[in-house]
Amino acid sequence: MEERTPLVTNDAVVLALLVAILGFVFYFSSSQHPFFKRFFRVVPTVLLCYFIPALLNTFGVISGEASGLYFVASRYLLPASLVLLTLSIDLKAILKLGPKAVTMFFAGSMGIVVGGPLALWVVSWFVPEVLGAEGAEETWRGLATIAGSWIGGSANQTSMLEVFGASPVLFSQMIAVDVIVANVWMAVLLYGAGIPEKIDRFFKADNSAIVELQQKVEKYREGIMRVPTLSDTMAILGLGFGVTGLSHFVGDTVGPYVRQNHPYLIQYSLDNAFFWIVIVATTGGLLLSFTRARNLEGAGASRLGSVLLYILVATIGMQMDLAAVLENPLFFVIGMLWMLFHVAVMLLVAYWIKAPFFFVAVGSQANVGGAASAPIVASAFNPSLAPVGVLLAVLGYAIGTYGAYICGLLLQFVSNLG
Repeated sequence: MEERTPLVTNDAVVLALLVAILGFVFYFSSSQHPFFKRFFRVVPTVLLCYFIPALLNTFGVISGEASGLYFVASRYLLPASLVLLTLSIDLKAILKLGPKAVTMFFAGSMGIVVGGPLALWVVSWFVPEVLGAEGAEETWRGLATIAGSWIGGSANQTSMLEVFGASPVLFSQMIAVDVIVANVWMAVLLYGAGIPEKIDRFFKADNSAIVELQQKVEKYREGIMRVPTLSDTMAILGLGFGVTGLSHFVGDTVGPYVRQNHPYLIQYSLDNAFFWIVIVATTGGLLLSFTRARNLEGAGASRLGSVLLYILVATIGMQMDLAAVLENPLFFVIGMLWMLFHVAVMLLVAYWIKAPFFFVAVGSQANVGGAASAPIVASAFNPSLAPVGVLLAVLGYAIGTYGAYICGLLLQFVSNLG
């Protein structure tokens, strides 16, 4: 990837630009003007919050690679957001969603394990040298690292790099494929989150449990709604960032301890500090939901959590550089075809078990995007559903190394066919 200097390099200015974009998008989305009402019926708000920063990154106005905002948002704002979004959640109601959510998650994992080798094989029909020519062995090694990312996360991706030994140059190219293909698919999911009823009708899916959960949470919120005071707002932020601090303390303590004393647990990503940050933040929010802190929802706890989450959405969007496709288009063809196989498996399973689109979207993103973006897709349906995305993403950390290793072996087998 060729390095370039963006027009705006100061992160303070970049943050101001991103927040201004969010402000404009939400301002016009609530406008009563006929044009904007028609526009936002077609284009979901969250999609614009994600796609506009991506365009700015693509055209060199800002740079997601050079900026530190995504790290700040994912490590500090995401945990606080998870705490505030789970503060008023009804855990029993989430458990009543049933096994379809987990089924769709594993269907997504299977689609990735099988989809990669199939994509490589199909592309070899049109470009035979991708298998038999010099360097073909390297290709499958690089693709195996994408499998680690798409089933688990960055820690699982790094594990596959160590196991299969892709070259640094190839690994950097695969990271570009990983980020762009995953972000394009996330954009599709965010669009679908704006029209779930139409998709559910097409698949004849039963979404009654999801609707019941949304209605229950909304009814509770209406019953405790009040005008927030400064004390309320400070208490909300204090809880959110207080639990975030605790989650970082646990991550910084437990991660190195596991790495030094129980190395066999590394395969489960239990040495990954970010894993513990997400787990502790979500658990802290769920525990607080059983206390009087739950009533802070009436003062806008989930609203503030959504603000933090949308800033994360914008920083994720600025990671996507569509121009990178031109660097090595063949790899992107394999990546897009791979994603299509993943989607096909999920849709077939969803049609078979009549799973609502929410489970398709969150199950897929829990695999492909992990804990940073699965709650974003879930909250695009309804903020009260964000914890479902987190809980499924945790499964990805647990099985990511196993699934990616099997996928790597299958990729090696297909490569040897040449």
